[in-house]
Amino acid sequence: MVQDPNFPRWLEQIAGTGGCANPVHLSGSTSTLDAVTGEILHHYDTRTEPNERLLVRCRNRRATVCAPCSRLHAGDTFHLVRAGLLGGKNVPATVRNRPRLFVTLTAPSFGPVHRAGELCRPRRDGGRCEHGCPLSCGTVHTPDASVVGQPLCPDCYDYMGHVLWHAHASKLWDRFVIDVRRRLASSVGLVQSRFAQHARLSFARVAEYQKRAAVHVHAVVRLDGPAGPEDEPPSWGTADRLIDAVHASARRVVVNTPYSLAVGELALRWGSQVDARPLRADSDGPDDDAVAAYVAKYVTKGASETGAGIDHRATTWDDIDAAPVSEHVRTLMRVCWRLGGLPEYEPLHLRTWAHTLGYRGHILTKSRAYSTTYAALRAERAHHMGHGGVQDEVPGTVTDRHWRYVGSGHTPGAALIAAGIAEDVARNREAVVDEWVSHGRRSA
Repeated sequence: MVQDPNFPRWLEQIAGTGGCANPVHLSGSTSTLDAVTGEILHHYDTRTEPNERLLVRCRNRRATVCAPCSRLHAGDTFHLVRAGLLGGKNVPATVRNRPRLFVTLTAPSFGPVHRAGELCRPRRDGGRCEHGCPLSCGTVHTPDASVVGQPLCPDCYDYMGHVLWHAHASKLWDRFVIDVRRRLASSVGLVQSRFAQHARLSFARVAEYQKRAAVHVHAVVRLDGPAGPEDEPPSWGTADRLIDAVHASARRVVVNTPYSLAVGELALRWGSQVDARPLRADSDGPDDDAVAAYVAKYVTKGASETGAGIDHRATTWDDIDAAPVSEHVRTLMRVCWRLGGLPEYEPLHLRTWAHTLGYRGHILTKSRAYSTTYAALRAERAHHMGHGGVQDEVPGTVTDRHWRYVGSGHTPGAALIAAGIAEDVARNREAVVDEWVSHGRRSA
């Protein structure tokens, strides 16, 4: 293999993917022609490549699936979130002086669960539930204890409410954002329908599974003028007023589930624990960097890493039985499967999303005006690296592309080489980060 004359180019392709664990194999060509004369200005064809194919990244965000692509995705997420906080990537630096909050919204309680830290759930009177399980637990659990997040009594736990809350969490967020806008308008005497003429609310949010396998939401919320990042907010747009609106809306919004003979109609709300903290604007933004880094770190985690579900879809009941999860999570997956078979819940696609415990939203979601996009970041990186077959659109030219998927993955030998390249890239990245941190401390 090493003696093969195509080996250097093959190795170059592996390095070009950063050691991707499961690269996509493409076959095809790209031609750039003069729009007037039809003259071919540039032509790329995979027939000149080893095995007549081009390797590209799989782009999977989960570290458990592909660590190299996960790290790249985390970096893109960091820059995406940070740009909305401090500027950059076509976002003006003046956004750092806008009212900006870091908001946390939690799921409601579906029943008592074991907690880490101090005494778990001490009760002087002890007692047992109707199913005979103790209502108290005087143990001090470590954060990594397997019992943390598990119900004190599985029979008392509202598994159906938990699953249906997950299925409607994205709608609950949408209504929360709408209500924050309405409350801001009402607080200054504006007609709610005219809020957009005075200000714009932008956000980036990430969903995180807690130990009890319930999603809660972290969000960066920013208030701009009506034109977005380039526009200053009105004089009444303050962080304090935004905080008040966030707390009021979190208490107020509700989503009702479809009526079911088996479950009834549930009124779904956010949990009582709501946090809204202003981000500092009187410094270079270490708090902003910390928020961006936190979001980037979590968005690359798969469900299996958090213990809340699995990273692939369950297509049968047997898949759920075989899943390497706790009994609590397995019960949530089974409830998804059962409720998914009821006609009134068919639009929720609960069986399709059983592996995420009914949660159907994206891990990261942002409003259009918050900052740049993943597509823009990837296009910028492709242009910088000059990937084979990828050409910028040039005025006065026409690009003709013909590509098809021909496979994915590595042979065992190629996988070892890719893993070595990925390890080298990770070490280099860590060295750059350490140097950047050290330089920051020396500058401070």
